[in-house]
Amino acid sequence: MKTPILIAALFFSGMTFAQQKKSDSVKTQNIEAVTLTKQVFKKQSDRFVYDVAASPVAKGNTTFDILKQTPLLSSTDDKTLKIAGKNNALIYINGRKSNMDADSLVQFLKNTPAENIQKIEVITVPGSEFQVESSDGIINIVLKKKMSDGLNGNMRMSNSQNKYNSSNASFSANYRKDKLGISANLNGGENINPQSYILRNGNALSSNESVGNIDDPNKNLGGYLNIDYQLTEKSNLGLSWNSWANKSYNSRVNLFNTVRSFDNKTNSYFENYTKSQNKEDARSYNNSVNLNYELKTDSLGSKLNINAAYLNYKRFQFTDNRTIISDINRNDIRIGTQIFQDLPQIINNFSGTVDYIQKLKNDFTVSVGGNYNKTKTNNDTKNNTLDYVYDTNGQLINVENTSAPNHFVYNENIYGVYLTLEKKFSDKFSGKIGARYEMTNSVGTSDNAAPEYRRIEQNYNNLLPYLTFNYAINDKNNISYAFSSRMRRPSFWEINPVRNILTEDNYTQNNPFVKASSTYNQELTYMYKNSYFLILNHSYFKDQITQVPLQRDILKPRLDDMGNPVKDENGNIIMDPHKQLRYIRTNFGDKQEMSAMLGIQKTFFKQYLTLNFNAGIQHNINNGSLSVDPTSGDVFPTYENKVRSTSIVITSNNTIRLDKKKTWFLGVNYFFVDKQQIELGMLKNLMSLDLSLKKNWNDWTFAVNVNDVLRTNVVEIEDYQTNGNYNYIRSDQYRRNMTVSITYNFGNQKVKKVRDIEGASDAIKSRTR
Repeated sequence: MKTPILIAALFFSGMTFAQQKKSDSVKTQNIEAVTLTKQVFKKQSDRFVYDVAASPVAKGNTTFDILKQTPLLSSTDDKTLKIAGKNNALIYINGRKSNMDADSLVQFLKNTPAENIQKIEVITVPGSEFQVESSDGIINIVLKKKMSDGLNGNMRMSNSQNKYNSSNASFSANYRKDKLGISANLNGGENINPQSYILRNGNALSSNESVGNIDDPNKNLGGYLNIDYQLTEKSNLGLSWNSWANKSYNSRVNLFNTVRSFDNKTNSYFENYTKSQNKEDARSYNNSVNLNYELKTDSLGSKLNINAAYLNYKRFQFTDNRTIISDINRNDIRIGTQIFQDLPQIINNFSGTVDYIQKLKNDFTVSVGGNYNKTKTNNDTKNNTLDYVYDTNGQLINVENTSAPNHFVYNENIYGVYLTLEKKFSDKFSGKIGARYEMTNSVGTSDNAAPEYRRIEQNYNNLLPYLTFNYAINDKNNISYAFSSRMRRPSFWEINPVRNILTEDNYTQNNPFVKASSTYNQELTYMYKNSYFLILNHSYFKDQITQVPLQRDILKPRLDDMGNPVKDENGNIIMDPHKQLRYIRTNFGDKQEMSAMLGIQKTFFKQYLTLNFNAGIQHNINNGSLSVDPTSGDVFPTYENKVRSTSIVITSNNTIRLDKKKTWFLGVNYFFVDKQQIELGMLKNLMSLDLSLKKNWNDWTFAVNVNDVLRTNVVEIEDYQTNGNYNYIRSDQYRRNMTVSITYNFGNQKVKKVRDIEGASDAIKSRTR
């Protein structure tokens, strides 16, 4: 079951985590007693390059494992990747954005062996030629080039155990014959995502507490088919199809709720008890087709690239939310309310891109291009609320049915053009300057909303400049600077005006009035001997998009031990204040993030130990205030987040080679993130100790990984307002787990990989979830 509160805490917090790395500062190959040495991690122009080819660290791991251990990259939830100083990381393959949505991409990376990776490029500040949002960075996975014809592939199986058991398997194959190349992948698995929650909110007069568990079963099946054909020596035609399906039936929320209210007459507190028993059945499908044409126009590397793509995304979600009146001993008395929600979402997108790169003889490059995206989302939501009415003897006398349908249709057109100029002035100095101009036209219509909300139209144009330079002072010292401006459009689910109910008085509310936000990024990097680095980063977010917790008192009948309304001496029902908490998706002021990170990566004891240690400091400045629900106009006590915080981040990733033949490896990884202020309040510190043991044997690799050994990677957020309101969230996702995996490589390992083609709709896919 999707949990928007935790999503807000983790994925929209703008947290910066230190990089987690496991790499050799030098890598050697012995060829007839001659030792060759080359750099593994270095700075090139606008990107960092991590060379993982021929490294035993990669063998037997998944692509996701390698990415987590790449310098400047990290993952604290084992689901999302972050670049130091960035909110999100977009995955590119061979210079083209991966043709998958967010969920399927994670599963693909976790089920794809890493043996075929040549290097990983980390672009912390992408240029104008990239379609990225906000402060997103780019991870470009460069695959090995294999020249001979034939067939090869990988098979991988893994099994994990935390609170529940899960399993995954994948099969991939690559075939090349003359001008034709075909690659295919099929992967799937099943798991139950467990979570335990403690939610508290209120003030001195009234409060809510919800304690319980969420279990979310998932079955996944996905894959891709890529066909690439060389038309001539200078032109290629490619066709890509990606498919992903998820089934999440019988997801359960079981929370015990305590409502505490102050009675002025008795000068004491009165408590009511309920249970929230929610069941969800959901399934989603994502299919995309992309046609690519590439033409090389000269011998210097100039080329024309044209893409056309179609994306269809469907999600069907049905929820049954029940509020059960209970007693202090958690015994059920009777059902109070029942809310049925039918929440379908259908997204159709057509996209096209044209890019042209002109290489000139004087190390001057001109890049120009444009893109067009047309998207329609259809959300035909239905809500039915059943209120069960009882007599004084507890007998059911009536069921009141309230229906609230909402058909929301959203149409969006995006036009974009860019120009980038890049010049290598000397062997030491190079620079790039560019700009991107984007025009967005959107219209949202709702058949059942109030008249003022039935049509929401937004049009905005943005000029987004970009600048970077890189200066190699000498062989040991390198310095670079980059500036970029970006915008972040709301995801399609964020503007779909539905409520996701957690308890009777606690829910999240999406907002069709959310507008795009702007981000300005600056970064200064210094590297010494390609082993030591210092990164200074500053990001400014204007009209940031986030969740805001608004809470207020609403009056509800006081209930006796049998669940009946309590009356006073005059026969009137006593009404007590209850806290209503809404997590509203909206634009919430401005924010600044400043960070400094110092890192070292080096090998010791003849490469038996590879040490990566990083220490950083981050300073957050929040400036947001909200008192009105923008979706309804309801007035709340003001929620403010104008808190500054400074936090420390430490990461140490270590690989220990246990034998001379490089077949046994021990991994010891640790990270610590100090407490810091985010949008929902103060996020308490997080830490995790992860251990791994790996054995390489011919074409087989056996591995055991134990994550969060000390079980310290648990999210806690608390917030105290000057008006007396407080809010507390504790979420444990049982990240301590053990995974056992087996990987087998078969076939001709020299098969040339099929071209990976960036889909024209890729910029849209990240907004589907």
